Amino acid sequence: NLHKEGHAHSVEVMMDGELAGGLYGVSVGKVFCGESMFSLKPDASKIALAHLVRRLKEWKFPIIDCQVTNPYLLSMGAEEIDRKEFLNYLRKNADKPGHQGTWA
Repeated sequence: NLHKEGHAHSVEVMMDGELAGGLYGVSVGKVFCGESMFSLKPDASKIALAHLVRRLKEWKFPIIDCQVTNPYLLSMGAEEIDRKEFLNYLRKNADKPGHQGTWA
């Protein structure tokens, strides 16, 4: 239902016609909450994340909630913020209109 309502999204990376990796998450207003990443081939999830970041920047999303800090995400440019700052982002952006339509 979240997908049908335009909130759940996935980014897939294909190599030679086969799924190589990707990620999925939920958008609420102008906040994207990443849920999971996976790689069946080396670095495929990194490619998916880089594509998602570029697209969300185009659509003026100020934040991606990665949920858990880890070395992998830090190597991709993630920054940890404190809870108060995160809640402030949510208050300011969750009610703003996000990207409408398909995320193709």
